[in-house]
Amino acid sequence: MPINAHPEYMAAQKEYLMAQTLEEKIEKLKKMISAAPKHKGGENLRAQLRARLKKFLEQQEKTKKSGKGKQGIKKEDMQAVIVGLTNSGKSTLLSLLTNAVPEKSPYPFTTKSSVIGIMKYSGVNIQIIEVPSVKSEFYDRGLVNSADSIIILVNTLEQISEIEKELQSSVGKRIIVFNVIDKNTDLRKLEATMKTRRIEPLIINTETEEGLEQLKENIFKSFGKIRIFTKEPGKEKSEKPFIFNSNTSVKNVAEKIFKTMTKIKETRIWGPSSKFPGQIVGLNHELKDLDVVEFKTH
Repeated sequence: MPINAHPEYMAAQKEYLMAQTLEEKIEKLKKMISAAPKHKGGENLRAQLRARLKKFLEQQEKTKKSGKGKQGIKKEDMQAVIVGLTNSGKSTLLSLLTNAVPEKSPYPFTTKSSVIGIMKYSGVNIQIIEVPSVKSEFYDRGLVNSADSIIILVNTLEQISEIEKELQSSVGKRIIVFNVIDKNTDLRKLEATMKTRRIEPLIINTETEEGLEQLKENIFKSFGKIRIFTKEPGKEKSEKPFIFNSNTSVKNVAEKIFKTMTKIKETRIWGPSSKFPGQIVGLNHELKDLDVVEFKTH
């Protein structure tokens, strides 16, 4: 806080920290400069603010010349974001889960824009996005608020409540992930502490990759989707599954494949919802994740 800062300056600073677009940052920064202390002790502060404004204006001009605005991120059917504090291992986790190659460094606030990757899990493509640190000026609050699932990556239990303060407007399913970066961490003590606090995070280690397969499964389950494979009589099941919401029936799958139900002569299923392999079922039979459906047609 600057010496003898006027309440007007503090209000402008708060607005600046809440700004999300470049245009908003420029507008709020100008208000900060206008309201900054005019005494000699505030000279350094004003110089810093003007330098930052100059950088933003240059960035804005460059964007205008290139003819490109803020790049929107196309939301896929299943989208999860990784949020956390700086140097918590977000970039490393993204690179382990997906095909993305984010910039990684030991310095704070390395990530300055959201990085997209695709996680392949059991024939399903899931969009995973790393957003800049929740304490960074580049933190994309809008993207986090609209995501289907939120992976909260922490290194200490105290960080959970700190991060959740920034997620008050989010609607996505939350997955708390504890990344063990301290080799001296007593896992038994950690698990006991979590149990006492009624916290159930998944413990992983981005160095040894321990817990990653379980995390992938948890991410998929967070969307409330099921994978349904199909097959033709006498042939193997399809390589890629269809993705449906839970409470899906055989009829929903048939509608995805056939124009009319009259073509279907018999339906057999294999998997979790069947009483035995190849069970004959009706169109109203409710399916479960990883079921295989075979349609015999006229």
